[in-house]
Amino acid sequence: MNFLAHALLAGSDAEMRVGGLIGDFIKGTLPGRLPLPIAAGVVLHRRIDSFADAHPAFRRSCARVGLLRRRYAGVMVDMFYDHFLANHWTRFSDEALDAFAEASYQLLSEHKHLLSDRHREMAEAMRTHHWLTSYRSAETIGYALDRMSQRLRRQPNALPGALEELRGAYSQFEGDFLEFFPDAQVFAASFSPAA
Repeated sequence: MNFLAHALLAGSDAEMRVGGLIGDFIKGTLPGRLPLPIAAGVVLHRRIDSFADAHPAFRRSCARVGLLRRRYAGVMVDMFYDHFLANHWTRFSDEALDAFAEASYQLLSEHKHLLSDRHREMAEAMRTHHWLTSYRSAETIGYALDRMSQRLRRQPNALPGALEELRGAYSQFEGDFLEFFPDAQVFAASFSPAA
């Protein structure tokens, strides 16, 4: 799952949503400076990632990625699923996507002191370029994956042009997402920070 899915799956609690949004920014042991609800959101983010990796529909999506790009399949499918979530948003949320996105950007801005300089810049770019709502466009997903490929340690890599994978099996990826996401919502709703 990528930013949009993690933000939605974090639920209605603002600090849990912050944790969901910054989960990929925090590696290893959780820093003690994180407020407990934000730390719980990061833990939920990590559990959702593990849940996704084991889910049959997500695994099927990863297997749809061609051998050339298979090592990046998880990252690609995360992005593809945010695209489908943005396009099927009203199935999964009563809140308008534009309003949800703006509230999420505001939460990141209010908690930017928790982020490194690099991640602060990324959060600002997220708001400036309307990442969460722009995921409606497959071309935006392709552009984001192309940009991501430039930041990978392994250069050159096979990630550029990943949009071809989405276009080549669009309805199959969409079907996988529509099978997966309701299960992810149930999983996330059952999360207890104390557990």
